[in-house]
Amino acid sequence: MGRGMSQTPPPGERIAKVLARAGVASRREAERMIEAGRVSVNGKTIASPALNVTEKDRITVDGKEVGEAEAPRLWLYHKPAGLVTTARDEKGRETVFDKLPEGMPRVMSVGRLDINSEGLLLLTNDGGIKRKLELPATGWLRKYRVRVKGAPKDADFEPLRRGLTLEGERFQPMTVTLDRQQGANAWLTVAIREGKNREIRRAMEAIELPVNRLLRVSYGPFRLGDLKPGAVEEVKPRVLRDQLGLKETPQKPERKVRRRR
Repeated sequence: MGRGMSQTPPPGERIAKVLARAGVASRREAERMIEAGRVSVNGKTIASPALNVTEKDRITVDGKEVGEAEAPRLWLYHKPAGLVTTARDEKGRETVFDKLPEGMPRVMSVGRLDINSEGLLLLTNDGGIKRKLELPATGWLRKYRVRVKGAPKDADFEPLRRGLTLEGERFQPMTVTLDRQQGANAWLTVAIREGKNREIRRAMEAIELPVNRLLRVSYGPFRLGDLKPGAVEEVKPRVLRDQLGLKETPQKPERKVRRRR
């Protein structure tokens, strides 16, 4: 074909995008699953994500057929301490997905909370929502209640408010409020926009105030409220559409799923 001639793209959509929308995994994770030989199309294992599929194609992951994509959904989950935020843990530790209430569909976490952290974790069945909420450009404020060992003064937090550089990694300025002293510990409210790996713990250690409890209370407009540890609550479809700018799609009535006692 000569220069200037445009090729007609193959019909359908890239398979990783289809898998993400079906709630199998994020697009990047789906690509890794394909490269690991876990995905088949029409009975044949594929080795590359550079493939478009249509509704007529039969897709299986680990031998199980992938159904039609559900409407995008989002849940608030109160993560207890002691659980890791991964689908599988190489050390055999319990994950948040092991502890979700019965009746939950397959979901992915939006970002992570480390094993010792608690509080609000967003869960979604849609890889596109996951990617959108994790993008630095989204820049949603994440607020935490933080307990540190020590008796700090307000001025001690100025380095964090200006923005730290630790081991070559730049942290954006944090909002830090000293709430109260409780014995040998102090309670703080901390707000950040990036959420880098162990960002608050590392920043507090840098000013010699080790964190001994960390609870996320909000992520953008979504709040933990009075949700109990281990409980899950679905965000109403209308709220989800309004906050994320999604087009209206037919959806099952929203419901709340709470952890069984």
